[in-house]
Amino acid sequence: MIPRYSRPEMTAIWSPETKFRIWFEIEAHAADALAELGVIPKSAAKTIWEKGGAAKFDVAKIDAIEREVKHDVIAFLTHLAEFVGPDARFVHQGMTSSDVLDTCLAVQLKRAADILIADTDKLLAALKKRALEHKNTPTIGRSHGIHAEPTTFGVKLAGFYVEFERAKKRLIAAREEIATCAISGAVGTFAQVDPRVEEHVAKALGLKPEPVSTQVIPRDRHAAFFAALAVVASSVEHVATEIRHLQRTEVLEAEEYFSEGQKGSSAMPHKRNPVLTENLTGLARMVRAYAQPAMENVALWHERDISHSSVERMIGPDATITLDFALNRLADVIEKLVVYPERMQRNLDLLGGLVHSQRVMLALTQKGVAREDAYRLVQRNAMPVWQNMHHGRTGPSFLDNLKADADVTKALPPRELEALFDLAYHLKHVDTIFKRVFG
Repeated sequence: MIPRYSRPEMTAIWSPETKFRIWFEIEAHAADALAELGVIPKSAAKTIWEKGGAAKFDVAKIDAIEREVKHDVIAFLTHLAEFVGPDARFVHQGMTSSDVLDTCLAVQLKRAADILIADTDKLLAALKKRALEHKNTPTIGRSHGIHAEPTTFGVKLAGFYVEFERAKKRLIAAREEIATCAISGAVGTFAQVDPRVEEHVAKALGLKPEPVSTQVIPRDRHAAFFAALAVVASSVEHVATEIRHLQRTEVLEAEEYFSEGQKGSSAMPHKRNPVLTENLTGLARMVRAYAQPAMENVALWHERDISHSSVERMIGPDATITLDFALNRLADVIEKLVVYPERMQRNLDLLGGLVHSQRVMLALTQKGVAREDAYRLVQRNAMPVWQNMHHGRTGPSFLDNLKADADVTKALPPRELEALFDLAYHLKHVDTIFKRVFG
């Protein structure tokens, strides 16, 4: 992953130094179990821990060995033997490369999930704070991008809050599913390594034994993990897209924080662009893109092949690092989001009361007017207001038109019509929604 979209804690999980340290711990824990079973001397297991544990693995040297032997795990074991000495012959007893590689990947993905879950908590806190702040800030709701009926900005944010509660649950489930260990040897039959070794290593690393590993951990687990990341990234884009729309000049109900000294355009000094949420939209596309090859990794040949390996070397770091960056950036955007309640009210009033059309129609039906007739009566009084607005003309309001329509006032006298234009009517259940979301 490029440094521009990387954060240190997540990046460190995927460093060669971290990888080789996890490889060592897998081998050393396996040695402990083998010693307890009497397969190797206990003194050898102790030496492996002491000398290997104190070793500073030389990444460049391991890479140099790999260029000769053309095998990454053998290169590591060769380098480890330089520290451990003669007892290194007891390392990797009965194990195969996938035991180390797949178990290590499980540890890395589990650690990555922990960070992503913490990131989601940070975003949830920001969304909750701003939702409560704007619980009763009226704004226009839109369907198809067109003014519909009133809502509040807090309700918008509460909707995003519960979406990311679901995202957190998905990440927790993905973490649970991916956290499995395989120490089962060639073709996964445990012929050369006792199943108790796997149980010991799994417990030591906070994993569960893979029921049937066939030499590799089944890749449907990984597919589910990266699919979960893709769904979370889509939720990031969902929020980002809403903010981008709200920041458009014609709308301008909210915008990204624009710091002093920030410049929006190299050509136009007046520009304040939604660059962070546009960036988040792009990053979400990338995280989703990593899900597809993870799906294609599921169908490996027989007990194993390595067609998945090159894919996972890329998507493991890139998907987790990108989503980590995106979640943190979105939390920062929400925390600093500039909200314009006055502009929201102005936009609410833009259509001269047309947003109350459904309530008027329903009131007519309550007075005995057929629904089709009620719809026709309301629409014929609404469209002139719509046309005047679009042509920049002033004219009677929607309420004025209704009061002047004898077919309407026959069922609804002016005073009853006026009562139907109360904004508070649309917001009467905001408390109910917030209790559902925040308790």
